[in-house]
Amino acid sequence: MGDVLAGFHAAWEFESDSVLIRYERGIRTPKLFQALGERRVPLEALAGVTLTPGKRGTVVLRAEPRPGADPLMEAAAGQLKEGCDPYRLVLPAERETLAEYYADELRGMLGETGKTERYLVAAPEAPLHFKAYDGKASFDGTAVTFRWSWTGASSAKWKAGDQSFPVAALGGVEWRSPEAFEGYLRLLPRDASAVAPQVDQDPAAVVFGLGYGPVHESLPFAAAVLAAVRTQGAGAPVPVPAPRRDPADIAERIRHLGELHQQGLVTDEEFSSKKAELLAEL
Repeated sequence: MGDVLAGFHAAWEFESDSVLIRYERGIRTPKLFQALGERRVPLEALAGVTLTPGKRGTVVLRAEPRPGADPLMEAAAGQLKEGCDPYRLVLPAERETLAEYYADELRGMLGETGKTERYLVAAPEAPLHFKAYDGKASFDGTAVTFRWSWTGASSAKWKAGDQSFPVAALGGVEWRSPEAFEGYLRLLPRDASAVAPQVDQDPAAVVFGLGYGPVHESLPFAAAVLAAVRTQGAGAPVPVPAPRRDPADIAERIRHLGELHQQGLVTDEEFSSKKAELLAEL
C-alpha cells in the first residue's frame, strides 16, 4: 500500500509485506513508545485487525499479534496498560472511514493466525540495562549480569555475590510489571525442576519498586533476553569472564559485608570466603 496513517503518539506506514510503526517523541507520548522508537511488524506476525470506538471522540485501530510472534508482548504477558499497547493506534473519530479502509486492506492480506514457531518481530537491541531496587541489571547480547546494590539487596544475594548468566544457560524470563504489586524480573534456568526461592532471596532475580525497573526500561530488557534465549539458548553454556572491578566499589562491598558479619547475618566462614572472592576481583 505504501500509505501512512498518523494518529496520536504514532504513525503506521503500510507496506506490501509489513507495517512500519513509528512512535512520536514528546512529553505526552508513553515512555515505552519513546523507548521503542519504531517497529517493523511483518504481516505474517498478525492474526487480525480491529477498529473500535475510543474515548472522547476517537477510534482505535488495533493489530492483533499472533501468539509467539513478538517477544515484547510475550514478555509482557498481558500486563501492559491499554495506553501503552504498541499495537494500538488512536485516531480522531472523523478519520474512522479511512481507518476502516486500511483495516479491511490489512485483513485481506493476512494469512495464518496460529502460534508461530519463531519470533517474527525484532526484539530491542542489546546492550540494555536498568536499575532495580536491589541491583543493576545489564544485558550485552550474550549474558545477563546482576550487580547488587548494598542499600537494597538481601543478605542472601550479597552472600551469593554478583551474578552473570550466559544466555545458553537460560530457559526463559519472567517479568512482573513494576506498576503491579511486587514487580520483578526473574531469569528462568533451562532446568526449571527446582522450586525457586522468593524473588528478594533469588540471585537470579531483581526486585522492582517505586521508581525502579520502569516499564520502558525493564520490559524491552526482558524481551531482548527472551529473544536471545529462543535463538541462542540451544547451545552449550558459554563462560563469561568476570569484569575487573573498581577498587572503591570492592572496598565498599567489603565494608557492607563486615556490617552483615557484625549483625550475625554472615558467619565467620562466609565472611572470610566472600572477602577473599571480592579481593580476587581486583
